[in-house]
Amino acid sequence: MQGLFDDKKDQHSALDNTPDAPLADRLRPRLLTDIVGQDHLVGAEGTIGRMIAAGRLSSIILWGPPGTGKTSLARLLADQTELHFKAISAVFSGVAELKKVFAEAEMRFQSGKATLLFVDEIHRFNRSQQDSFLPYVERGTVVLVGATTENPSFELNAALLSRAQVLILNRLDAAALGLLLEKAERLEGKPLPLSVDAREALIASADGDGRFLLNQAETLFSLDIKDPLDPPQLAKVLHRRMAVYDKDREGHYNLISALHKAMRGSDPQAALYYLARMLVAGEQPLFLLRRIVRFASEDIGMADPQALVQALAAKQAFEFLGSPEGELAIVQACLYCATAPKSNAAYKAQKAAWKSAKDTGSLMPPQNILNAPTKLMKEIGYGAGYSYDHESDDGFSGDNYWPEEMQPQHFYQPVDRGFEHKIRERLDYWEKLRAEKTG
Repeated sequence: MQGLFDDKKDQHSALDNTPDAPLADRLRPRLLTDIVGQDHLVGAEGTIGRMIAAGRLSSIILWGPPGTGKTSLARLLADQTELHFKAISAVFSGVAELKKVFAEAEMRFQSGKATLLFVDEIHRFNRSQQDSFLPYVERGTVVLVGATTENPSFELNAALLSRAQVLILNRLDAAALGLLLEKAERLEGKPLPLSVDAREALIASADGDGRFLLNQAETLFSLDIKDPLDPPQLAKVLHRRMAVYDKDREGHYNLISALHKAMRGSDPQAALYYLARMLVAGEQPLFLLRRIVRFASEDIGMADPQALVQALAAKQAFEFLGSPEGELAIVQACLYCATAPKSNAAYKAQKAAWKSAKDTGSLMPPQNILNAPTKLMKEIGYGAGYSYDHESDDGFSGDNYWPEEMQPQHFYQPVDRGFEHKIRERLDYWEKLRAEKTG
């Protein structure tokens, strides 16, 4: 009998060899050693490497982010074994399809041949569907290879987990993604039209997803680009966005800019003048309040944390009193912000942190500060070695909370004004303690 996706491996091989196939398909690994970024699994000392060397493949769950090679790895495992390869997707398969797959596997098993059953997105199956795998896995009728992007501890039945080994695929790092681009360039017979900086930006934009990276590279190969693109040009090519600007009320934007800059310049008289100009002209009070609330965070921040409280209180008072009585609360918030000590340290810290988050993508926090609510997560080291700060001297453990691939960053640099003066003293004190504990 022919089941769902029978001979998928052969069909895929044929697709790979066609010149019109997507680049990601044409670059699919042909050998386990071709898989990039997963040496901890496919290397000679890796779990899968040892299984293949021993000639005995057990049921496994491949857990990892998108584009890290789960599907390719499953197909190559079938190539390395004498098992019949069968692939289904939990997204498209229901109870009827599962029954058909199991019936075919049972007939094959009675003839002396087991089945390697690859289940993509296995976490999409409900609990009862997952339970249906158990008798066939236990008897050896099928060797289950499941792929999931979700934490198996939360998404898969404990009974199924106990019968399969969970293998974690790493997010592809910059070196692995760079290797993929080199393979793509060899296959296409030409280099990508990118400057060094643009190439790094392209790799960073993939966020560890090899398939996404190759799709982006395919777009670049398809275009007639004569000169190497720099990062801004690359962004325009791959992510076209139409900027929308309201140009009908230039005076409106001139006045709000003047109000903001007068408050930033600590001139309460000028700030009050521009506030009055706008309110008298019929500007929406809530628009002004939104700008003042933003100003309290952007230009004052932790130098006077009460500024944000005052701005939000003004919004609440205006909504309660309405106009014109509530406008006095707007005046109070404006004057408070104009006369408060200024700091854009929080604003600059946000910019730096957001850029770092985009550049580093999905790096995992260190294992000692990960939550470990399940047995599996404890077994793989989640939460091990965590220092509870309240039990430390000075209530400060001095632990490292950054991903292993990153050096500690200093996004927030408080100024020596207002309340931030005290914050700076506190941060300096903690830095001193941290140096003493790690030195």
